[in-house]
Amino acid sequence: MLAAAVAQGFGRFTFGVVLPDVREDLLGGSNSLAGFIATANTFAYLVGALLVGSLSARVSPVNSVRIGLFFSVSGLALAAVAPSSFVLTIALVSMGLGGAAIWIPSPGIAATVVAEKSRGLAVGLTGSGVGLGIVFSGQLNENLISNGGDWRDVYTVHTAIGLVAIVLVFTLLKQRSARQPAGGFGGFAVLTTIEGWKPITACYFTYGFGYLLIMAFLVARLQDDNGFDPSTASRVFALAGACTIFGGIVVGRISDRFGRRRTLMTCYPLWTLSVGLLLTGQLSFIVVGAVVVGLLFGGLPSVIAAYLVDRTDATTYGPAYAAATFAFGIAQVASPQVGGLLADWRGSFTLVFAVSAVVMGLGTIFAALLPKGS
Repeated sequence: MLAAAVAQGFGRFTFGVVLPDVREDLLGGSNSLAGFIATANTFAYLVGALLVGSLSARVSPVNSVRIGLFFSVSGLALAAVAPSSFVLTIALVSMGLGGAAIWIPSPGIAATVVAEKSRGLAVGLTGSGVGLGIVFSGQLNENLISNGGDWRDVYTVHTAIGLVAIVLVFTLLKQRSARQPAGGFGGFAVLTTIEGWKPITACYFTYGFGYLLIMAFLVARLQDDNGFDPSTASRVFALAGACTIFGGIVVGRISDRFGRRRTLMTCYPLWTLSVGLLLTGQLSFIVVGAVVVGLLFGGLPSVIAAYLVDRTDATTYGPAYAAATFAFGIAQVASPQVGGLLADWRGSFTLVFAVSAVVMGLGTIFAALLPKGS
């Protein structure tokens, strides 16, 4: 959970929290440049996914997490002293590589220590670390800014926590299985043997594209389009992150009981409805939308990972999930860049959020194509 917080809560989503200040400090007010930097992070995650899948026969899941932490924490430290957009981009690239190396094996590691009937819950608990990281980042940013700090201070604190995570992972996280079997390039040789691999991969793609349009630009949307002050915008983002903590646990457990397919078919249209609430501009509706988006943000990937856990074992899960993550990574590479360009073109984030709603609606169709009874 702590490693997941460093990998995703800090390494990816903190940029969305500090984006308004970074944009004015280093980016000349450009949403397109902000989208490019976010894309660099997600492109690095994509490359990392390919490396994890391809090297699965040589690097064990626990060692992958350890290596990933070095990349993530190095990136956090570099961001804390970044004097230019170029250096910040390099920092986010390092975080993206580390994030893939940490997150991809994490659900499989968690699933090996619980009973089969609780796999969805275990994956959800691991993912809750991401939500904890997001909540912490939002509150930290608000407190530091209100007390005269700036966005670099946020990354400084994250670096310190990342160093603690490295120590704990090396001392407490134990090897529980042998190295993975060779999964071919990127792990696709394993993934393609799984029943329903095409629709579940498509589900992961739509999730990757749709969620990032919201999480990367939520704070900027609330401040630029709705006129919210930075404190209120950060609190809404933190609320979504808080719900993420419980999303993986709640939705993962629901999928244990009612099945992965039914759960996914329910979650995707709920996301679309929630984005509609975010677009109203009314704080009360936005709060409700943020709650549901947060729950689904944490819940959807937990169910997708659990689907793959159900159809693999301790030695084949890593390559399979890495290959599915490649599609997810492609979506994430495109998503922030598209979002930044649309925001600059339209002068608002309304169309950006609408695209998220449509793309996530398509996920319902892909979920329905999964094997019945799954």
